[in-house]
Amino acid sequence: MKTRDLSELAVRNLREAVLRNSLTTLGVAVGVASLVAMLSLGVGLQALASQRLTRSGLFDAVFVTSQRNFRGPGRPPSAESKPKQNSRILDEDVRQQLSKLSNVTEVYPQIRFVTDVRYAGKTESTAVLGLPDSSRSSGAFDGITGAFFSSPSAEEAILQIDFAKVLAEQPASLVGKELILRYAERAALSKNADDEDLLDSMMGSGKPGGISIVPREKKLRVVGVIESDPSAGIGGFGGARVYLPLKTAEQLHVAQPDDLQAFLSGNSAKPAYMALTVRVRSPKDVLQVETAIKELGFATFSLLDATKGLRLVFTVFDLFLGLFGSLALTVASLGIINTLVMAILERRREIGILKALGATNLDVGSLFFAEAGVMGLFGGLFGVALGWLIGRALSWGTTIYLHSQNLPGVKITYVPWWLAFGAIVFATAVSLGAGLYPAARAARLNPVEALRYE
Repeated sequence: MKTRDLSELAVRNLREAVLRNSLTTLGVAVGVASLVAMLSLGVGLQALASQRLTRSGLFDAVFVTSQRNFRGPGRPPSAESKPKQNSRILDEDVRQQLSKLSNVTEVYPQIRFVTDVRYAGKTESTAVLGLPDSSRSSGAFDGITGAFFSSPSAEEAILQIDFAKVLAEQPASLVGKELILRYAERAALSKNADDEDLLDSMMGSGKPGGISIVPREKKLRVVGVIESDPSAGIGGFGGARVYLPLKTAEQLHVAQPDDLQAFLSGNSAKPAYMALTVRVRSPKDVLQVETAIKELGFATFSLLDATKGLRLVFTVFDLFLGLFGSLALTVASLGIINTLVMAILERRREIGILKALGATNLDVGSLFFAEAGVMGLFGGLFGVALGWLIGRALSWGTTIYLHSQNLPGVKITYVPWWLAFGAIVFATAVSLGAGLYPAARAARLNPVEALRYE
């Protein structure tokens, strides 16, 4: 039988029982829609997480610490851990050296300190962090009350909203006001005979110079209030509630914990950093830059180290969503089998006539096989459209709920082209598989008995 004749017969037979075949096709569409909706939810959530993390600049960052004080993210100090004798201190020379590495775009220190903030006669202790100018594009500053720093060296501050509530009942009222930052400045010890004698007696000869800690105050103008912490999430560096421009924080010369190590090593003339953040051109360059930094004798950490497990979680999540979504499609395939088996019983005389006219078993089987494929194809097309609409409805409902909680809306579902195409192919394949048994049964009918059937 020619392909054209086979197609015409299949379409005619589907039209004769249009209600039953339409309901069967609708069952396939519902199964495909549930599969597409669930998988689009998994893909959308994964895309949302990747987008948020990428916008935060964490995927293209390498965090560098000295080997002597590196314990790994979130690990407490161990009594068995001993500092390495030959480890290098992070100072300005190291910062310049790292900035010259291939594919490195920016290197800046982690300047963080705990200090007192005074406002309207109230004094509160909190953590302060210096932010580079590149952090203005971070998603943490979406919805900021006020504005970002006017310049990289402005004497301005941005407050985290919880700390702003401690200073004032209305956090927004702090924008434009001044507060006083009290901190400990690291200063070079004045060289005189008494100081040198004291140092020689404490450290031995050959260790000239020293450092002193001087209390200072700095007036800062509040320019913004934010809800999130832009420093949280990586390497245990979160928790700051007051943010300054990085250059302003550097000019304060705040005493840092590593200053004592620098002093003991005879390098007290240069400030030491607790950690450095190295930004690269693209996330694909992170591994190469990380390797180069480790060869220089420093410890490194990047988000790619942590996302290996995250990718595994999303893969398992997508797998289970796909399995649950496929259950409805499996039920729909049973409907196809039922529809075609009933069609065989109703069309036994027609099958007998076809065989009497010279149709082979293959021709008869192909006819029912084609009918199953058509129902699967149309069911897949309608199911993808329905699944896309369900996904849009989920995103719309989620956005309404988030807006009611004073949060920005997000898109939690996403239907890429490969998901739509794969769902249509999968629905057609399942329908063809469901049509194997009815097609084989129709092909085995005896033409004499089929012609007698009424």
